[in-house]
Amino acid sequence: MQMSQKPTNLPYFLGPEKEKKDEYKRVLTDTIEAITDSVDDQGAYQGATVEALQQALAQFSLLPKQGIGWEALLEQVKQTILPHFLRTWSPNYMAHLHSPALLESIASELIIATFNQSMDSWDQSPVATEVEVAVVNQLCELYGYHEGSDGVFTSGGSQSNLSAITMARDWYCSTKLGHDVKKEGLPPSYHMLRLYTSEVSHFSMEKSAHLLGLGYNAVRKVPVDDLCRMDVEKLNAMIESDKQAGLLPFCVVATIGTTDYGSIDPVGALREVCDREGMFLHADAAYGSGLQLSPTYRSRLGNLSLCDSITVDFHKMFLLPISCGALLVKNKEHFSVFTLHADYLNREEDEEEGYTNLVGKSLQTTRRGDALKVWMAFQCRGKDGYGKIIDTCTENAAYLAKELLAHDSFTLAIEPELSSVVFRHNGSCELNKRIRKELLHHHQVVIGQTVYK
Repeated sequence: MQMSQKPTNLPYFLGPEKEKKDEYKRVLTDTIEAITDSVDDQGAYQGATVEALQQALAQFSLLPKQGIGWEALLEQVKQTILPHFLRTWSPNYMAHLHSPALLESIASELIIATFNQSMDSWDQSPVATEVEVAVVNQLCELYGYHEGSDGVFTSGGSQSNLSAITMARDWYCSTKLGHDVKKEGLPPSYHMLRLYTSEVSHFSMEKSAHLLGLGYNAVRKVPVDDLCRMDVEKLNAMIESDKQAGLLPFCVVATIGTTDYGSIDPVGALREVCDREGMFLHADAAYGSGLQLSPTYRSRLGNLSLCDSITVDFHKMFLLPISCGALLVKNKEHFSVFTLHADYLNREEDEEEGYTNLVGKSLQTTRRGDALKVWMAFQCRGKDGYGKIIDTCTENAAYLAKELLAHDSFTLAIEPELSSVVFRHNGSCELNKRIRKELLHHHQVVIGQTVYK
């Protein structure tokens, strides 16, 4: 669909000139007004169907012959896009681990987008690099890591887990097999490598194994107990059986907050297993890592500093905008698996002079300055403010679970440890599916779905 309005002469960029600053303010002010005007009730979703959304977007050419200008574009967005966004701040939005964004973190996104720093080299992101270094150092302390530890910001749990499993594979091959994967590729016995994780762990374990050339079959899914935590006795039996078969157990991934249930694997017992067997222990705490800020419930996590690496996601319980994650490692030398110098980017002589080029720790080259979101939110809310957020979230889940247990029409899967509450109506599976879709499309209520047992 073409708009007949004459395009506006909108500047390309922000600059020091008054007219450019004024236009920057105008565009952002118009956008803020459009967003706030679209929020007129407490509903989580206006209910449009898949077909309705596809039809609405089909009327537009992605790249019209002539641009329509800012005013006409904003009008299109008002009519076609804004009404159909999920309102993640709504009390009616309860699906997945998808959080609302704290106001100060939305402001940080504006700063990040406006200045558009690239986190691969210091000369592309001077203060942003130093912010990430400072934030990482303090995150290591927060999770009990000390001198010699390090970390890097990632796009989220999947990238953090892939990075950690890459480290675990290369560490095992180097120390146990005497083989340098970085230089020589996979060892001849690569198909014997085995990683152990809960049967209800995140699917990034299988994805990572595939991408690392090990295949899905390298991932051994360990049964869980009645609280959906990894069964350590069964883990021991599986490792022993695999060793007898000539396989090579190299890593255990503890899930600290499973995606569906919020269940927490016992890191103390898993550390003992890994020490005895000479294995790497990674904590996928993408979900549960927020509990570290709770003065009341922190002990539920166990001692995460026992793990060789920790996945932390800030776009879940920390309530920051997507995407924002980090990988922390107890031994910073593990990051060497990603280090490769390029003359145009991260020359060794620059690093010798004190310039930090973060590309040497990351799977990504071009990367956003997401650490600013954490820095601003932590500064704004403080330890007390964040403790209240996490405690309230956890206690809301406990309250709902208690109410469900008292109601004859519902069954609770397990009592929650974090913020996930898994329950069902006692009717048929089809009835449960119909209830969810009815809520989504006709009552502005969004809840998630999964399969239990």
